[in-house]
Amino acid sequence: MAFVTRQFVRSMASSSSATGPAATAKKILIKHVTVIGAGLMGAGITQVAAATGHTVVLVDQSEEILAKSKKGIEESLRRVAKKKFAEKPQDGDEFIKKTMGNISLTTDAASVVHSTDLVIEAIVENLKVKNELFQTLDKFAAEHTIFASNTSSLQITNIANSTTRQDRFAGLHFFNPVPMMKLVEDNPGFIVNRLLIPYLIEAIRMYERGDASKEDIDIAMKLGAGYPMGPFELLDYVGLDTTKFILDGWHKMDMKNPLFQPSQILGKLVEDNKLGKKTGEGFYKYK
Repeated sequence: MAFVTRQFVRSMASSSSATGPAATAKKILIKHVTVIGAGLMGAGITQVAAATGHTVVLVDQSEEILAKSKKGIEESLRRVAKKKFAEKPQDGDEFIKKTMGNISLTTDAASVVHSTDLVIEAIVENLKVKNELFQTLDKFAAEHTIFASNTSSLQITNIANSTTRQDRFAGLHFFNPVPMMKLVEDNPGFIVNRLLIPYLIEAIRMYERGDASKEDIDIAMKLGAGYPMGPFELLDYVGLDTTKFILDGWHKMDMKNPLFQPSQILGKLVEDNKLGKKTGEGFYKYK
């Protein structure tokens, strides 16, 4: 999470129009992080932040969701510790204990953001919902607090405009699973999804046209391109609803672009709540 501090120091320095000592960027030390959303992404972000020494408050709508997320984080940490401290299991136990000690849970975001340095939002990919959240948090957060969204497709400016802190608002797009993936994007447009989503949708269209089965398409991309997952496996892993949210948003902004045209099969699966691994069925079925 140290990258956040460096990035914002650079941003503040480049945005200043003054010269001399007054233009020197104030170092922003991020110690306390609040993560909004305890799903897979939020849990992963919480784990990484806590493991790197930050105190983290994880926020969601119910105690049940938070308890499930906390259990998942601990299980993930055990897997990490087993590999990282294979020869010193006691150090692994201490690593888990220390990391979990940095995490607290709450259903009341407004009560904790007043003392946080960085808020990272990882909720549903819906502009209206995100704007309502940040508009509320903006009233309670300290002046120095930085807001960031884990959005995978929405324009950061459109989210930031719901607050009074456009100069302290950023996109931090983590990749799933967060503890394993090293890339975090903070560029406008998000490089990976801009290339990835059209690739996934084109795979669906090949399947819709009957060019090949989804199994053959997955095998071809794994054997021929060296990808760890085929496109249909990846779609189910990411979540078909998430993919559809992104595609629908891009289609709305550029309706004539053939890359962003809606998919009938994708729409039907989402309508039937067959969203992938998280619901037990998507393009494939899961136990």
